[in-house]
Amino acid sequence: MSALDRLNQEAFAAFGQHVIWSDMVGNSIGLAALALGWRRSVLTWPTQLLSGVILVAAYASAHLSGGIGKQLLVITVALWGWRQWAGGRRDAQDGSIAVRFATWRERALLLGGTAVGTLAVGSLFTAVPELSWNPWPDAYIFVGTLAAMVAQARGLVEFWFAWLLVDVVGVPLAFDSGLAFSGLVYIVYLVLVLWGLRDWWLRSRASARTATVPEGATA
Repeated sequence: MSALDRLNQEAFAAFGQHVIWSDMVGNSIGLAALALGWRRSVLTWPTQLLSGVILVAAYASAHLSGGIGKQLLVITVALWGWRQWAGGRRDAQDGSIAVRFATWRERALLLGGTAVGTLAVGSLFTAVPELSWNPWPDAYIFVGTLAAMVAQARGLVEFWFAWLLVDVVGVPLAFDSGLAFSGLVYIVYLVLVLWGLRDWWLRSRASARTATVPEGATA
């Protein structure tokens, strides 16, 4: 039996659905990656990369081509994000990656790119049914994940909002696809996202106030 076959074996049953090892392990590592992102640790990127590699096997077992494509995208962007954070601007207080709110131009580019990308990928999935049995939700998650990771790589607080929007579709789609553990993990993601959003929001505000204090003055 190959390593891939072992990964796609059933680990346990929950809520009348079978949970496979690749789904459980990959998503557990994904949770760790999100927690490391909340802590602004560069280790979030190699952890996301590992999660993506394992989840490719999970989506392959469920015949979700869109999910496979999303994870391959996660792997590619994780490599880029790792490089961005390794040489990125640091917080003066603790040396972690500096975070900030996006400019209005950056927000427009993220929203516009997400909308156009979803239309393009959804049209492709619709035209080629073999790629996805549920083209528009798959396209939404595919492109939304890319937008979130790009925003994270740039240290933008808006990355958390992007993950919230992905979760709204990701939870029901995972359960409907028979990936029960993925659905449960998406719910935990929601809690971590709200926690991370609060932390990054407060940190970016504190950094902005520090930046407005003239050198030599007291806050």
